[in-house]
Amino acid sequence: MGNHAMQREVPSRIVAVDLFCGAAGLSLGLKISGIKVAAGIDLDPACRFPFETNIGAMFVEADVSSLSGKAVDSLFGDASIRVLAGCAPCQPFSGYTTKRRSIDRRWELLLEFLRIVRESDPDIVTLENVPRLANLPLWQDFVTDLKSQGYFLNWDVLDVSKFGVPQNRRRLVLLASKFGDIRLPEPIGTPPTTVKKAIGKLSPVKAGEANPVDPLHASRALTPRNLARIRQSRPAGTWREWPKRMRVACHKTGSGKTYPSVYGRMSWDKPSPTITTQFYGFGNGRFGHPEQDRAITLREGAILQSFPRDFQFAPTGSRVNFRGIGRLIGNAVPPALGLAIGNAILNHVTALKRTDRG
Repeated sequence: MGNHAMQREVPSRIVAVDLFCGAAGLSLGLKISGIKVAAGIDLDPACRFPFETNIGAMFVEADVSSLSGKAVDSLFGDASIRVLAGCAPCQPFSGYTTKRRSIDRRWELLLEFLRIVRESDPDIVTLENVPRLANLPLWQDFVTDLKSQGYFLNWDVLDVSKFGVPQNRRRLVLLASKFGDIRLPEPIGTPPTTVKKAIGKLSPVKAGEANPVDPLHASRALTPRNLARIRQSRPAGTWREWPKRMRVACHKTGSGKTYPSVYGRMSWDKPSPTITTQFYGFGNGRFGHPEQDRAITLREGAILQSFPRDFQFAPTGSRVNFRGIGRLIGNAVPPALGLAIGNAILNHVTALKRTDRG
Protein backbone atom coordinates (compact mmCIF):
# COMPACT_ATOMS: atom_id res chain seq x y z
CA MET A 1 0.00 0.00 0.00
CA GLY A 2 1.04 3.59 -0.54
CA ASN A 3 1.85 6.14 2.12
CA HIS A 4 -1.74 7.38 2.26
CA ALA A 5 -2.76 4.07 3.85
CA MET A 6 -0.63 4.99 6.88
CA GLN A 7 -1.73 8.63 6.97
CA ARG A 8 -5.50 8.19 6.90
CA GLU A 9 -7.83 6.44 9.27
CA VAL A 10 -10.05 3.99 7.37
CA PRO A 11 -13.51 3.97 8.99
CA SER A 12 -16.53 1.99 7.87
CA ARG A 13 -19.37 4.32 6.78
CA ILE A 14 -18.97 4.33 3.00
CA VAL A 15 -21.25 6.63 1.03
CA ALA A 16 -21.42 7.19 -2.74
CA VAL A 17 -22.71 10.00 -4.92
CA ASP A 18 -23.42 9.03 -8.53
CA LEU A 19 -22.75 11.68 -11.19
CA PHE A 20 -24.49 11.14 -14.55
CA CYS A 21 -26.54 8.51 -12.70
CA GLY A 22 -28.93 7.72 -15.56
CA ALA A 23 -31.43 4.99 -14.74
CA ALA A 24 -29.43 4.00 -11.64
CA GLY A 25 -27.64 0.91 -12.95
CA LEU A 26 -24.33 1.76 -11.27
CA SER A 27 -26.07 2.96 -8.11
CA LEU A 28 -28.08 -0.26 -7.89
CA GLY A 29 -24.92 -2.34 -8.08
CA LEU A 30 -23.21 -0.22 -5.42
CA LYS A 31 -26.30 -0.46 -3.19
CA ILE A 32 -26.45 -4.25 -3.51
CA SER A 33 -22.76 -4.46 -2.59
CA GLY A 34 -23.52 -2.68 0.69
CA ILE A 35 -22.40 0.86 -0.15
CA LYS A 36 -24.93 3.54 0.79
CA VAL A 37 -25.88 5.70 -2.20
CA ALA A 38 -26.74 9.18 -0.94
CA ALA A 39 -27.70 10.85 -4.21
CA GLY A 40 -27.73 10.65 -7.98
CA ILE A 41 -27.21 13.60 -10.30
CA ASP A 42 -28.39 13.80 -13.89
CA LEU A 43 -29.66 16.39 -16.34
CA ASP A 44 -32.37 14.07 -17.68
CA PRO A 45 -35.64 14.36 -15.71
CA ALA A 46 -36.67 10.87 -16.90
CA CYS A 47 -34.02 9.45 -14.56
CA ARG A 48 -35.75 10.75 -11.44
CA PHE A 49 -38.40 8.03 -11.19
CA PRO A 50 -36.16 4.96 -11.63
CA PHE A 51 -33.47 6.44 -9.39
CA GLU A 52 -35.70 7.47 -6.50
CA THR A 53 -37.97 4.42 -6.74
CA ASN A 54 -35.29 1.73 -6.96
CA ILE A 55 -32.47 3.33 -4.96
CA GLY A 56 -34.51 5.19 -2.38
CA ALA A 57 -32.16 8.15 -2.43
CA MET A 58 -32.19 11.79 -3.46
CA PHE A 59 -32.18 12.65 -7.16
CA VAL A 60 -30.68 15.99 -8.17
CA GLU A 61 -31.76 17.18 -11.61
CA ALA A 62 -28.86 19.36 -12.66
CA ASP A 63 -26.27 20.00 -15.31
CA VAL A 64 -23.00 18.78 -13.82
CA SER A 65 -21.19 21.72 -15.40
CA SER A 66 -23.27 24.06 -13.23
CA LEU A 67 -22.58 22.20 -9.97
CA SER A 68 -19.88 23.18 -7.52
CA GLY A 69 -17.73 20.62 -5.78
CA LYS A 70 -18.94 22.06 -2.49
CA ALA A 71 -22.55 21.25 -3.41
CA VAL A 72 -21.58 17.68 -4.31
CA ASP A 73 -19.53 17.32 -1.13
CA SER A 74 -22.56 18.30 0.97
CA LEU A 75 -24.49 15.32 -0.42
CA PHE A 76 -22.18 12.87 1.35
CA GLY A 77 -23.50 13.91 4.76
CA ASP A 78 -21.56 12.34 7.64
CA ALA A 79 -19.81 9.76 5.48
CA SER A 80 -16.48 8.45 6.72
CA ILE A 81 -15.42 7.36 3.25
CA ARG A 82 -16.76 9.30 0.28
CA VAL A 83 -17.02 7.58 -3.11
CA LEU A 84 -17.63 9.69 -6.21
CA ALA A 85 -18.95 7.50 -9.01
CA GLY A 86 -19.87 8.41 -12.54
CA CYS A 87 -20.34 7.54 -16.17
CA ALA A 88 -20.15 10.64 -18.35
CA PRO A 89 -22.47 10.21 -21.37
CA CYS A 90 -20.60 7.95 -23.77
CA GLN A 91 -21.98 9.17 -27.12
CA PRO A 92 -19.14 11.71 -27.43
CA PHE A 93 -16.65 8.84 -27.34
CA SER A 94 -18.35 6.61 -29.89
CA GLY A 95 -16.55 5.40 -32.99
CA TYR A 96 -18.17 7.99 -35.23
CA THR A 97 -17.56 11.04 -33.08
CA THR A 98 -13.95 10.19 -32.26
CA LYS A 99 -13.12 10.09 -35.97
CA ARG A 100 -14.18 13.70 -36.44
CA ARG A 101 -11.49 16.32 -36.48
CA SER A 102 -13.51 18.88 -34.58
CA ILE A 103 -13.73 18.60 -30.80
CA ASP A 104 -17.13 17.51 -29.50
CA ARG A 105 -17.98 19.84 -26.63
CA ARG A 106 -19.65 16.99 -24.81
CA TRP A 107 -16.16 15.60 -24.24
CA GLU A 108 -15.87 18.41 -21.71
CA LEU A 109 -18.21 16.45 -19.43
CA LEU A 110 -15.24 14.29 -18.49
CA LEU A 111 -13.34 17.44 -17.54
CA GLU A 112 -16.34 18.59 -15.50
CA PHE A 113 -16.18 15.27 -13.66
CA LEU A 114 -12.50 15.95 -13.02
CA ARG A 115 -13.32 19.43 -11.73
CA ILE A 116 -15.86 18.00 -9.29
CA VAL A 117 -13.23 15.53 -8.07
CA ARG A 118 -10.76 18.35 -7.54
CA GLU A 119 -13.25 20.55 -5.69
CA SER A 120 -14.91 17.87 -3.53
CA ASP A 121 -11.82 15.73 -2.83
CA PRO A 122 -13.52 12.32 -2.46
CA ASP A 123 -11.60 9.44 -0.95
CA ILE A 124 -12.38 7.04 -3.79
CA VAL A 125 -13.34 7.70 -7.42
CA THR A 126 -14.79 5.27 -9.94
CA LEU A 127 -15.58 5.94 -13.57
CA GLU A 128 -17.12 3.73 -16.28
CA ASN A 129 -17.25 4.50 -19.99
CA VAL A 130 -16.72 3.16 -23.49
CA PRO A 131 -13.32 1.58 -24.29
CA ARG A 132 -12.58 4.04 -27.08
CA LEU A 133 -12.20 6.83 -24.55
CA ALA A 134 -8.86 5.34 -23.49
CA ASN A 135 -7.47 6.02 -26.99
CA LEU A 136 -7.99 9.77 -26.73
CA PRO A 137 -5.36 12.23 -25.44
CA LEU A 138 -8.12 13.52 -23.15
CA TRP A 139 -8.00 10.27 -21.19
CA GLN A 140 -4.29 10.53 -20.51
CA ASP A 141 -4.80 14.09 -19.30
CA PHE A 142 -7.58 12.84 -17.02
CA VAL A 143 -5.42 10.07 -15.54
CA THR A 144 -2.42 12.37 -15.07
CA ASP A 145 -4.54 14.95 -13.28
CA LEU A 146 -5.95 12.34 -10.87
CA LYS A 147 -2.45 11.17 -10.02
CA SER A 148 -1.37 14.76 -9.38
CA GLN A 149 -4.21 15.02 -6.85
CA GLY A 150 -2.75 12.14 -4.86
CA TYR A 151 -4.86 9.27 -6.18
CA PHE A 152 -3.55 5.76 -6.64
CA LEU A 153 -5.41 4.42 -9.63
CA ASN A 154 -6.05 1.38 -11.74
CA TRP A 155 -7.99 1.10 -14.97
CA ASP A 156 -8.60 -1.35 -17.78
CA VAL A 157 -11.17 -2.41 -20.37
CA LEU A 158 -13.35 -5.16 -18.88
CA ASP A 159 -15.58 -7.77 -20.53
CA VAL A 160 -18.83 -7.42 -18.58
CA SER A 161 -19.91 -10.99 -19.41
CA LYS A 162 -17.24 -12.11 -16.91
CA PHE A 163 -19.07 -10.27 -14.14
CA GLY A 164 -22.51 -11.81 -14.48
CA VAL A 165 -23.92 -9.62 -17.26
CA PRO A 166 -25.56 -11.85 -19.94
CA GLN A 167 -24.19 -9.66 -22.69
CA ASN A 168 -21.11 -9.10 -24.84
CA ARG A 169 -20.09 -5.62 -23.79
CA ARG A 170 -16.68 -4.13 -23.10
CA ARG A 171 -16.37 -1.15 -20.76
CA LEU A 172 -13.55 1.03 -19.53
CA VAL A 173 -13.49 0.97 -15.71
CA LEU A 174 -11.32 3.14 -13.48
CA LEU A 175 -10.87 2.96 -9.72
CA ALA A 176 -8.82 5.54 -7.82
CA SER A 177 -8.13 5.87 -4.09
CA LYS A 178 -6.30 8.26 -1.82
CA PHE A 179 -5.74 5.45 0.68
CA GLY A 180 -3.38 3.45 -1.51
CA ASP A 181 -3.24 0.93 -4.35
CA ILE A 182 -6.65 -0.31 -5.43
CA ARG A 183 -7.48 -3.38 -7.50
CA LEU A 184 -10.05 -3.66 -10.25
CA PRO A 185 -13.00 -6.05 -9.92
CA GLU A 186 -12.22 -9.74 -10.18
CA PRO A 187 -14.24 -11.84 -12.67
CA ILE A 188 -16.78 -14.08 -10.93
CA GLY A 189 -15.16 -17.20 -12.40
CA THR A 190 -18.23 -18.85 -13.87
CA PRO A 191 -19.15 -19.28 -17.55
CA PRO A 192 -20.96 -16.30 -19.09
CA THR A 193 -24.72 -16.26 -18.64
CA THR A 194 -26.53 -17.12 -21.87
CA VAL A 195 -29.57 -15.46 -23.40
CA LYS A 196 -31.60 -18.59 -22.64
CA LYS A 197 -30.68 -18.58 -18.97
CA ALA A 198 -31.43 -14.86 -18.73
CA ILE A 199 -34.75 -14.55 -20.59
CA GLY A 200 -35.69 -18.06 -21.69
CA LYS A 201 -38.45 -18.48 -19.11
CA LEU A 202 -40.28 -15.22 -19.77
CA SER A 203 -43.83 -15.54 -21.11
CA PRO A 204 -44.18 -15.48 -24.91
CA VAL A 205 -45.47 -12.26 -26.45
CA LYS A 206 -46.26 -11.36 -30.04
CA ALA A 207 -44.86 -8.43 -31.98
CA GLY A 208 -46.87 -5.34 -31.12
CA GLU A 209 -48.23 -6.82 -27.91
CA ALA A 210 -47.39 -6.68 -24.18
CA ASN A 211 -47.63 -9.03 -21.25
CA PRO A 212 -50.69 -8.01 -19.16
CA VAL A 213 -48.82 -8.48 -15.88
CA ASP A 214 -45.62 -6.68 -16.89
CA PRO A 215 -46.26 -3.77 -19.31
CA LEU A 216 -42.52 -3.52 -20.04
CA HIS A 217 -42.50 -7.06 -21.38
CA ALA A 218 -43.70 -5.45 -24.59
CA SER A 219 -42.45 -5.93 -28.13
CA ARG A 220 -42.66 -3.32 -30.81
CA ALA A 221 -44.88 -4.04 -33.79
CA LEU A 222 -43.35 -5.29 -37.03
CA THR A 223 -44.34 -4.31 -40.54
CA PRO A 224 -45.53 -7.21 -42.71
CA ARG A 225 -42.22 -7.01 -44.58
CA ASN A 226 -40.13 -7.24 -41.39
CA LEU A 227 -42.34 -10.02 -40.07
CA ALA A 228 -41.53 -11.98 -43.24
CA ARG A 229 -37.84 -11.18 -42.78
CA ILE A 230 -37.62 -12.38 -39.20
CA ARG A 231 -39.40 -15.60 -40.17
CA GLN A 232 -36.58 -16.15 -42.65
CA SER A 233 -33.93 -15.51 -39.99
CA ARG A 234 -32.22 -18.05 -37.79
CA PRO A 235 -30.21 -17.53 -34.58
CA ALA A 236 -26.70 -16.24 -35.39
CA GLY A 237 -27.68 -16.02 -39.08
CA THR A 238 -27.56 -12.88 -41.24
CA TRP A 239 -29.76 -11.09 -43.75
CA ARG A 240 -27.43 -12.43 -46.45
CA GLU A 241 -29.33 -15.71 -46.16
CA TRP A 242 -32.63 -14.09 -47.14
CA PRO A 243 -34.02 -14.23 -50.67
CA LYS A 244 -32.71 -11.17 -52.53
CA ARG A 245 -36.20 -9.72 -52.86
CA MET A 246 -36.37 -9.35 -49.05
CA ARG A 247 -33.12 -7.46 -48.59
CA VAL A 248 -33.10 -3.86 -47.46
CA ALA A 249 -32.06 -1.40 -50.15
CA CYS A 250 -29.04 -0.11 -48.21
CA HIS A 251 -27.67 -3.67 -47.90
CA LYS A 252 -27.38 -3.86 -51.65
CA THR A 253 -24.80 -1.06 -51.63
CA GLY A 254 -21.12 -1.54 -50.85
CA SER A 255 -21.34 0.17 -47.46
CA GLY A 256 -24.37 -1.82 -46.28
CA LYS A 257 -22.66 -5.14 -46.83
CA THR A 258 -20.44 -4.53 -43.77
CA TYR A 259 -23.34 -4.76 -41.31
CA PRO A 260 -24.30 -8.46 -41.25
CA SER A 261 -25.72 -8.36 -37.70
CA VAL A 262 -28.64 -6.04 -38.33
CA TYR A 263 -31.99 -7.79 -38.77
CA GLY A 264 -30.55 -10.79 -36.94
CA ARG A 265 -31.74 -13.13 -34.20
CA MET A 266 -29.88 -13.68 -30.94
CA SER A 267 -28.55 -17.12 -30.05
CA TRP A 268 -29.91 -18.96 -27.04
CA ASP A 269 -26.56 -20.43 -26.07
CA LYS A 270 -24.48 -17.22 -26.03
CA PRO A 271 -24.60 -13.88 -24.22
CA SER A 272 -26.55 -11.22 -26.09
CA PRO A 273 -24.89 -8.63 -28.29
CA THR A 274 -24.34 -5.19 -26.79
CA ILE A 275 -27.67 -3.69 -25.76
CA THR A 276 -27.92 -0.26 -27.37
CA THR A 277 -30.53 2.45 -26.84
CA GLN A 278 -32.52 1.08 -29.80
CA PHE A 279 -32.46 -2.61 -28.95
CA TYR A 280 -36.25 -2.84 -29.23
CA GLY A 281 -36.05 -2.45 -33.01
CA PHE A 282 -35.49 -5.57 -35.13
CA GLY A 283 -33.57 -3.62 -37.76
CA ASN A 284 -31.21 -1.91 -35.32
CA GLY A 285 -28.90 -4.83 -34.62
CA ARG A 286 -29.04 -8.53 -33.71
CA PHE A 287 -32.08 -7.90 -31.54
CA GLY A 288 -34.48 -10.53 -32.86
CA HIS A 289 -35.74 -13.02 -30.28
CA PRO A 290 -34.10 -16.45 -30.75
CA GLU A 291 -37.47 -18.19 -31.37
CA GLN A 292 -40.40 -15.80 -31.35
CA ASP A 293 -41.04 -13.69 -34.44
CA ARG A 294 -40.31 -10.30 -32.89
CA ALA A 295 -37.61 -8.05 -31.49
CA ILE A 296 -36.79 -8.46 -27.82
CA THR A 297 -39.02 -6.63 -25.34
CA LEU A 298 -38.04 -3.71 -23.13
CA ARG A 299 -37.99 -6.04 -20.12
CA GLU A 300 -35.80 -8.56 -21.92
CA GLY A 301 -33.36 -5.79 -22.83
CA ALA A 302 -33.25 -4.67 -19.21
CA ILE A 303 -32.61 -8.22 -17.98
CA LEU A 304 -29.82 -8.62 -20.54
CA GLN A 305 -28.35 -5.45 -19.02
CA SER A 306 -28.56 -7.36 -15.68
CA PHE A 307 -31.38 -5.29 -14.18
CA PRO A 308 -33.60 -7.37 -11.88
CA ARG A 309 -36.96 -8.30 -13.35
CA ASP A 310 -38.90 -6.13 -10.90
CA PHE A 311 -36.87 -2.96 -11.59
CA GLN A 312 -39.22 -0.06 -12.28
CA PHE A 313 -38.37 2.35 -15.09
CA ALA A 314 -41.69 4.22 -15.19
CA PRO A 315 -44.73 4.69 -12.93
CA THR A 316 -47.35 1.96 -12.93
CA GLY A 317 -50.09 2.72 -15.43
CA SER A 318 -48.04 5.16 -17.51
CA ARG A 319 -47.85 4.79 -21.26
CA VAL A 320 -44.97 2.60 -22.38
CA ASN A 321 -42.55 4.80 -24.30
CA PHE A 322 -40.23 2.51 -26.25
CA ARG A 323 -37.83 5.26 -27.21
CA GLY A 324 -37.59 6.83 -23.75
CA ILE A 325 -37.29 3.62 -21.76
CA GLY A 326 -35.05 2.04 -24.38
CA ARG A 327 -32.69 4.98 -23.99
CA LEU A 328 -32.64 4.60 -20.20
CA ILE A 329 -31.89 0.88 -20.45
CA GLY A 330 -29.32 1.06 -23.25
CA ASN A 331 -27.36 3.92 -21.67
CA ALA A 332 -27.26 2.33 -18.21
CA VAL A 333 -24.24 0.88 -16.49
CA PRO A 334 -25.07 -2.84 -16.08
CA PRO A 335 -25.94 -3.28 -12.38
CA ALA A 336 -23.92 -6.50 -12.17
CA LEU A 337 -20.84 -4.52 -13.20
CA GLY A 338 -21.78 -1.90 -10.61
CA LEU A 339 -21.93 -4.68 -8.01
CA ALA A 340 -18.45 -5.85 -9.01
CA ILE A 341 -17.14 -2.29 -8.69
CA GLY A 342 -18.79 -1.94 -5.28
CA ASN A 343 -17.24 -5.20 -4.10
CA ALA A 344 -13.82 -4.06 -5.31
CA ILE A 345 -14.18 -0.85 -3.28
CA LEU A 346 -15.23 -2.77 -0.17
CA ASN A 347 -12.36 -5.24 -0.60
CA HIS A 348 -9.99 -2.28 -0.86
CA VAL A 349 -11.28 -0.71 2.34
CA THR A 350 -11.20 -4.05 4.18
CA ALA A 351 -7.60 -4.63 3.13
CA LEU A 352 -6.64 -1.19 4.39
CA LYS A 353 -8.25 -1.89 7.75
CA ARG A 354 -6.19 -5.06 8.04
CA THR A 355 -3.07 -3.03 7.19
CA ASP A 356 -3.86 -0.46 9.86
CA ARG A 357 -4.45 -3.16 12.50
CA GLY A 358 -1.21 -4.83 11.51
